[in-house]
Amino acid sequence: MNTPESTGEAFAPVAHPRHVEHLSYGEQTSDGAGVKLKRVIGKDLQQRLDPFLMLDAFRSNWPDDYIAGFPDHPHRGFEAITYLVSGRMLHRDSAGHEGVIESGGVQWMSAGRGVVHSEMPEQENGAMEGFQLWLNLPARDKMSAPWYLDVQRGEIPMFVTAAGTTVRVIAGSSHGVTGAVQRPVTEPLLLDVVLPGGCRLEQPLAPEFNAFLYVYRGEVMVGDRLVEEAQLAIFSNDGDRDGIRLVGETAAQALLVAGRPLHEPVVQRGPFVMNTEEEIGQAIRDFKEGRLVAP
Repeated sequence: MNTPESTGEAFAPVAHPRHVEHLSYGEQTSDGAGVKLKRVIGKDLQQRLDPFLMLDAFRSNWPDDYIAGFPDHPHRGFEAITYLVSGRMLHRDSAGHEGVIESGGVQWMSAGRGVVHSEMPEQENGAMEGFQLWLNLPARDKMSAPWYLDVQRGEIPMFVTAAGTTVRVIAGSSHGVTGAVQRPVTEPLLLDVVLPGGCRLEQPLAPEFNAFLYVYRGEVMVGDRLVEEAQLAIFSNDGDRDGIRLVGETAAQALLVAGRPLHEPVVQRGPFVMNTEEEIGQAIRDFKEGRLVAP
């Protein structure tokens, strides 16, 4: 299904926008079989940005930076969302799921009680750019059956505001447009926002939701704070604030992400995210004893 561009429905403008509480750049690292990336959100921000656990950004025109990909590895207890800005990626997992996404597509995998999967580039040269976001599962769902969904670029709903801002609604809803993915409990909002210079986006948001912005092209103004390219901005949770207002300082593109916090303990050991040390120990034993079967 191809979703045409549309103009978002009229809505009450944000009267009291949130301010930026924290700015950071993340750190350069590598993962998988040596894929070079930037870890924008790591363990130090898991409680502050509950229910989000991790955000990695990768961007390179050099095959040596990405070609080895992410061979078979296990997960349990959370959901992994891969959004590909440029390139082509193949997913396979031990639950029998397989899919390829191209530029502008999304792979959404819920690891649940456990899965072994791989994410491998389906290209030998050219640009590879995108993000992987980890979304926590509530304790009651951590041992649910794994599932997988791929959403191609043309299947992601989008709208253009009267001022010319383009928004792709990957998850949640914005301006009356329902996104490609809806998740219960954490109710994630995931928007890819294209802001021409001087244009704005106003996004209503309940004050209890944690929210952040990652700018990956240009610069964005949030109130009197400038968010630069490759910078993470964490929004305040003041109870009297009714949403978020973004203004393109230059032509800019950014991910706007928000979700309802779980307020549950988080214990992470590498690819496993559970609520207790005992559950982590069980996950490691299950993997070593072959109860998470590789494809």
